[in-house]
Amino acid sequence: MTGTTSSPAAAGTPAAVTAAGETGGAWAGRYGAALMNTFGPPQRVLVRGEGPYVWDDAGRRYLDLLGGIAVNALGHAHPALVAAVTEQLSTLGHVSNFFATPAQVTLAEELLRVVTPGGAPAGSRVFLANSGAEANEAAFKMARRHGGAARPRILALEGAFHGRTMGALAITYKAAYREPFEPLPGGVEFLPFGDVAALEAAMGPDVAALFLEPVQGEAGVRPLPAGYLTRARELTAHAGALLVLDEVQSGMGRTGTWMAHHLPHVGGGVVPDVVTLAKGLGSGIPVGAAVALGEHAAGLFSPGQHGTTFGGNPVAAAAALATIRTIESDELLGHVAELGAWLRERLAAVPGVTEVRGEGLLIAVALTAPVAKDAAAALLDAGFVVNPVREDALRLAPPLILTRAQAATFVAALPAALAAAGVGA
Repeated sequence: MTGTTSSPAAAGTPAAVTAAGETGGAWAGRYGAALMNTFGPPQRVLVRGEGPYVWDDAGRRYLDLLGGIAVNALGHAHPALVAAVTEQLSTLGHVSNFFATPAQVTLAEELLRVVTPGGAPAGSRVFLANSGAEANEAAFKMARRHGGAARPRILALEGAFHGRTMGALAITYKAAYREPFEPLPGGVEFLPFGDVAALEAAMGPDVAALFLEPVQGEAGVRPLPAGYLTRARELTAHAGALLVLDEVQSGMGRTGTWMAHHLPHVGGGVVPDVVTLAKGLGSGIPVGAAVALGEHAAGLFSPGQHGTTFGGNPVAAAAALATIRTIESDELLGHVAELGAWLRERLAAVPGVTEVRGEGLLIAVALTAPVAKDAAAALLDAGFVVNPVREDALRLAPPLILTRAQAATFVAALPAALAAAGVGA
């Protein structure tokens, strides 16, 4: 891997072979005829990846600064991930949850080790799922089991995104996501983002749970204000409500610590009741988890009250274990913290950028005008994958293995892309 090119077509890169030798246009047409229109037309047809790069069907190379939306923690085709998945699949691919596997048990133990500094409290347990939405769905059901009829209220924040299943959607704020599917599970109230006074006023003995993202990814990469999470823990503990932290996008090293709430200015010593994980946990293999901290939260489900066919399957568990072990062996937490600080500083100096938000390698680049879609399109043409997370902001969530040299090619290319979009020139 090198980080020396900003061209979409790397010299000497062989064009990837596609089935029947079809072009991207042909694949796009087949896509539109075969798949539901839930994502709109694909921007490119991608056929290969290596490290932080992907190639399309025409052989053009792109620096993947979105990482499958914070999923590909180890980049593409990482040898440790490939070896772990290959070995496990060649040994035992799937069994039902009537049985246990060593990979499943070991992964749960590792999550209990890293979810909070010093390890999870005694009695903590893990539910393994397949995605962030499923992990949050489990947490939603845990909140209902905890609250019962006496605690019908669940609190979340404006700007929250917790998933698209019905329970997770009920605690997701955006009206465009919610309204087509109403009525949703009830009792959910949305509070102003970061407003401690509003949280204090809303909290009471009839609240079952408070759901928070330490960093709101889909709202434009907004970290909770300093002190908010600490006060939330105090209020929920006093009221007897669960504190649920959604670390689906911000966890597993993404912010330079195992969890975003470990950052001193975000959460410090806060120990929540439930932490939900997915995305980067499996580096591209679908896996999620709801980690219940303490005996009460861990005991909310009894046999038959929740389940999953594929959750915790040995292949996904092996991928997650390889991810955790590689993050540690390659000292990626410190690397992410250092590179993220360097990258945010450089991006803030680019003409047309008004603010750079985020932690580690979860970053939003706020622009002087609502031209993020045009800027993202220009960057894609220049060989960089980013996400216009808001009309005026670009989101970056690259692989944790990204190097400074590779990141520098993006910093160098950004001014021209913004100028093409009409800002910063």
